[in-house]
Amino acid sequence: MSYLELLGTIFYLWSVWLISKRKILTWPVGIVSVLLYMVLFYQIRLYSDAIEQIYYLGVSIYGWWRWSTPESASGKKILNVRYSSPRTIVLAASITIAISFVMGAFMSQIHTILPTLFPDKASFPYLDALTTIMSFTAMWLMAQKRIESWYYWIVVDIIGIWLYYVKEVKFIALLYVILLLIAINGSISWLKTTSAFVGGSR
Repeated sequence: MSYLELLGTIFYLWSVWLISKRKILTWPVGIVSVLLYMVLFYQIRLYSDAIEQIYYLGVSIYGWWRWSTPESASGKKILNVRYSSPRTIVLAASITIAISFVMGAFMSQIHTILPTLFPDKASFPYLDALTTIMSFTAMWLMAQKRIESWYYWIVVDIIGIWLYYVKEVKFIALLYVILLLIAINGSISWLKTTSAFVGGSR
């Protein structure tokens, strides 16, 4: 286990725990984790995961701003937990699947397209791409405090447990077991605080 893996894991667990409690501190803590994991995933040739961290960095900055922006003229700084509309759910899932396939195809050939940056063949390009794009979707939904974000995370965590175990970064595999439990708990916690019905504002 490297120092990058250990520190990234500590900060990531902290950020996920904070977000399950709807604490705005989750975003700056998450940014530290993102930067550490970006380097780690590049080193172990999970290129989709490395690129994923760039997206996380942007969404973390957006989420930090979104959660701290007053929702009304009264200055209330609480973005309520909400359900997505059926249309949004179907659209998000369709886009996620389509982009995952395209990205997987690209990543399977990235060592021939960009050999200088990616000299080795990507590991599990399609599965890695799927978890990457699902994570993109989950992160965006989470920045909007949408309940469905947790369902995406649960699937990503299940796949991640196997993927990282196979790649012999077992500490991160263990992390994903913990993340799975937090995701289940987070979904239950958010469901209890939901303040809007399916079909609410998008």
